[in-house]
Amino acid sequence: MVDLIRSMRPAQWTKNLIVFAGIIFSGNLFRSDLLFRSAITFAIFCLLSGAMYIMNDILDRNQDTHHPLKSKRPISLGIVSTTRAKLAIPVLTIVPLILAWILEPRVAIAAAAYAGMMSAYSLWLKRIPILDVLIISFGLFLRALSGAFAVSVEMSVWLFLCTILLALFLALCKRKHELLTLEDAAGRHRRVLEHYTDKLLDQMIAIATGSTIIAYAIYTISPETVGKFHTKNLVFTFPIVLFGLFRYLYLVYRERAGGAPEQLLLNDRQLIASIVLWAIAVGTIIYV
Repeated sequence: MVDLIRSMRPAQWTKNLIVFAGIIFSGNLFRSDLLFRSAITFAIFCLLSGAMYIMNDILDRNQDTHHPLKSKRPISLGIVSTTRAKLAIPVLTIVPLILAWILEPRVAIAAAAYAGMMSAYSLWLKRIPILDVLIISFGLFLRALSGAFAVSVEMSVWLFLCTILLALFLALCKRKHELLTLEDAAGRHRRVLEHYTDKLLDQMIAIATGSTIIAYAIYTISPETVGKFHTKNLVFTFPIVLFGLFRYLYLVYRERAGGAPEQLLLNDRQLIASIVLWAIAVGTIIYV
């Protein structure tokens, strides 16, 4: 059971924390009923994303042998049999979808769309350049949308754009890291890497970085945001976001990191400090 849970990649469940964006940026964080609904949504996507990770590991078990880290995953090592893993997928998909429907039908629809999209990604779409990283970014968007549906709030369009663009930035940096570390073996590990070049990824990362920065800046000063929180002070969180993005780029380009964003976000002290400082600043501005 422990190895099966490891195959669900708990370390990557940090991505599901985006479901709390809805309750946080609506000013309702301290409403226990809505916080409970957000927590249930988080659990739903932990199970659902776990099922998608297992599916992906089953399909990629041969290619993962060429990767220094992925080759150590339970399915790749044979510790969890493919038969056992395949039996877990429908359980980990159906149960959270039923729970989502009970919680809020719109959450169930978004969760089903996520499961369908990520299944298509694992089976086929991950082999199509550009579309592969866009699918990943829209996966994070559907998580954020589900979080908003769960607490029945409307999130700013600019905040949704920030979510999509940030996820795209992270996905592109991951492709860059794979090219840098795997070199000639990159195509054997992930077929889509044969279509990417260093120069192309550098240009796409630059566009994603700039777009994320601009989208967040506009969100902080938009009339909708100022009117909702009755303050213009969110703009003072902009330098923290700028530092966090630039720090991440430094780690990708200078330290050859970025293959596992969740590890960077949990292990790099400067990134942790910027995230904590940003959270404190946002919390203070919105709630104090």
